[in-house]
Amino acid sequence: MAVLQSAIDAPTGAGRRFLGEPVGLAYLAFTEAWERFSYYGMSALMVLYMTEQLLLPGHVEHVAGFAAFRHGIEALTGPQSPRALASLIYGFYAAMIHFSPFFGGLLADRLIGARRTVLIGASLLCLGHLAMAFDASFLAALTLLILGCGCVKGNISAQVGALYDVDDQAGRTRAFVMFNIGINVGATGGPLLCGWLAQVYGWHVGFAAAGVLMLAGLITCLAGQSHFAPDHAHRQAGAGAPWQAPLDRSLMSLLVLVIAVTIFQSIAYYQTGSVGQIWIRDAVDLATPFGPFPIAWFHSVDSLFSVIGVPPLLLLWRWQAKRAGEPNDLAKIAIGAGLAALSSGLLVLACVLPHTGKVSFIWPFLCRAGMGLAFIYYWPTLLALVTRKAPDRVSSTLLGVVFLSLFVSNLLMGWIGSFYDRMGASLFWSLNTAIAACGVVFALLLGAILHGNCAWEGASASQPGRRLADQAGPRRAAKASTTLSPE
Repeated sequence: MAVLQSAIDAPTGAGRRFLGEPVGLAYLAFTEAWERFSYYGMSALMVLYMTEQLLLPGHVEHVAGFAAFRHGIEALTGPQSPRALASLIYGFYAAMIHFSPFFGGLLADRLIGARRTVLIGASLLCLGHLAMAFDASFLAALTLLILGCGCVKGNISAQVGALYDVDDQAGRTRAFVMFNIGINVGATGGPLLCGWLAQVYGWHVGFAAAGVLMLAGLITCLAGQSHFAPDHAHRQAGAGAPWQAPLDRSLMSLLVLVIAVTIFQSIAYYQTGSVGQIWIRDAVDLATPFGPFPIAWFHSVDSLFSVIGVPPLLLLWRWQAKRAGEPNDLAKIAIGAGLAALSSGLLVLACVLPHTGKVSFIWPFLCRAGMGLAFIYYWPTLLALVTRKAPDRVSSTLLGVVFLSLFVSNLLMGWIGSFYDRMGASLFWSLNTAIAACGVVFALLLGAILHGNCAWEGASASQPGRRLADQAGPRRAAKASTTLSPE
């Protein structure tokens, strides 16, 4: 304990550099890469594991506390098949992953600081991933993972921002580009490795691999403690926020409406990683000359396209801007919803078009690729919009509301997924396509309503000299600079 305390309280290594940036950035980027690697690797297996093993007779009886847990769910929803129950559990888990960071932020800000909170979270994640290696500890594992992710998510980004001076916007931008590489590499590689291990050696080997990877993340985080900014520096950085400024309640309501509009496309996006995995297993021809294509690998496709799609998308927007034709924020959100609807529609076509035997793997591949492009169209735009429009004193709160929209999306996604068995594949994917299409309609309608609205159009101008986060301190800038991150 004394060793850990000395590591936490050690002075920062500000003099050392990594590719021209503070060396602490390297430790934080690699910590996040390992954490995302383990998280996405486990998530890619979870629904398949539940439907093919955990929730079947002979296994489900051994899960500690599961009888009471299932009774609580079915008291609200009625009796559920294993596949429907798996969808509900996955949706609840994914929702809580996006709800818990609110409390992790409170723990860091008000009690023990970001550095200690991240270390506690990384330790909980290690325990949670390793607990997934056993049927009996499934519910305990999910609880540990939710708590751990709540401690890490957000706080590690705040540590990145705290490495830089308040006015070093360019440095912070470079830092988060490098940091996001770690996120995207982990999100792409996790399902590939863990999915292959699960297919060849069994589910629990895949889960255990996620635990080992997270252990590497914890070790990396511990090794970098002396190079991170002290917590007190991070807290002082936001001390000058204009708390006395009056709030524009009309603007707050409009921002919440914009956030709510994105729930529709998020439901369709996350559904492809939940019930989509079950549909691939049952309906897609995965045979290759080298053996069956691991289903979990499809979980990497959207993350991969979220990476490779960024440069051409930025070039497209720059080209449009030069010709005064770049879409505004609500139009970009609507385009993202449209891409999500089209991507989900590909699965409808795969179900209804004539075919012999199972459908080609190209259909789910194109669907997940399209979802990755849809995500980078609407999610970074939403974060950038909120950081630009929100008053400084409530920017963190509104960014929390943004992530709460994913909480709502995943809850609804799990509930909708429970209808898959009763609806059949074609009708089910038609429903998800229609839900994403609702996001297009509502985004366009809201954009038309907001055009010319004084509270909306004048929001940025009413805060002189502020462009995104350049004058809001490390924490605010950290949030504004992470807009190209998957989550």
